[in-house]
Amino acid sequence: MLPELAARLRAALGVQHKREIQSAARHIPALCAGPWGATPVRVGDDTAAIPDGEGFLLLAAEGMWPELVMNEPRFAGYCAVMVNVSDIYAMGGRPLAIVDALFSTSAEAAEPLWAGMTDAAAVFGVPVVGGHTNLHSPYPALAAAVLGRARRLLTSFDARPGDDLIAAVDLRGRMHGGHAFWDAATGAPAERLRADLSVLPELAEAGLAAAAKDISMGGLVGTTLMLLEGSDVGATLNLDALPRPTGIPWATWLLAFPSYGFVLSVAPARSQQVLSRFIARGISAAVVGRIDDSRRLTLESENESDGEGHRPQALLWDLAQAPLTGFGKRRHAP
Repeated sequence: MLPELAARLRAALGVQHKREIQSAARHIPALCAGPWGATPVRVGDDTAAIPDGEGFLLLAAEGMWPELVMNEPRFAGYCAVMVNVSDIYAMGGRPLAIVDALFSTSAEAAEPLWAGMTDAAAVFGVPVVGGHTNLHSPYPALAAAVLGRARRLLTSFDARPGDDLIAAVDLRGRMHGGHAFWDAATGAPAERLRADLSVLPELAEAGLAAAAKDISMGGLVGTTLMLLEGSDVGATLNLDALPRPTGIPWATWLLAFPSYGFVLSVAPARSQQVLSRFIARGISAAVVGRIDDSRRLTLESENESDGEGHRPQALLWDLAQAPLTGFGKRRHAP
């Protein structure tokens, strides 16, 4: 089972699409200097972290999937805010404001996009403060950018061999239509959603974690690979330990995009404290693997045991042989 599952995950579009980021990596330096001072910004994380006083300004943008904008415009508008907000929290920050770039064929056709964005802005407490609007486009399109601030960062570049790999996912949801999207946000209480997300900056500020990413397109496996690439490390992922809803196959769940889902690299001595922060909020969280220096992502499962105490494993990806995004710690070296 494991080799077949690994092969299926490796070939999945959500994972392979991450390789398209290499086109950006060919044009953007991994370390960017700017007018903010001597400290460069490392590129390839969930947001750009720009030094600002005693903390960081966080800046990110997301473009919405064209099929979603076309067929479910209100949900696309909601997601435009939600995914940007998640990127800020994944960095240990708190969001400040959103701007959008909206293209539509008419004012009437744009209304559901606006309804979704304004709904999400109210729920997450992040106002839409400007952007760009074109109501004479031959097609609908939507992108949004977010500004946030962090006192202390969670990054993709600070996972260390020996760390525990932790997954935290809100399982109080459902799959959205025919999409690989686990929706635990729409319909949930706004105050609860904001408090759940605040766990991430609280962990950063308490010094309990230094590396994290929010689970996005490509699911848990694609996001974990990006974290490993950014930190120039590897990991073994224990499927049996993963939080998972009942009745959803592994191949679906490992590629699913949850509205609330994060992977973190945490020193083992701090893991129980980190887990307890999530569990206290009703978030399912567990140690699901161990970071190593292999630069490989390997799957394992006790349920596949051969009866002689051997835990079968299957290689999912070897970053030394095939980079994923092209961004990572190795590009940051002088």
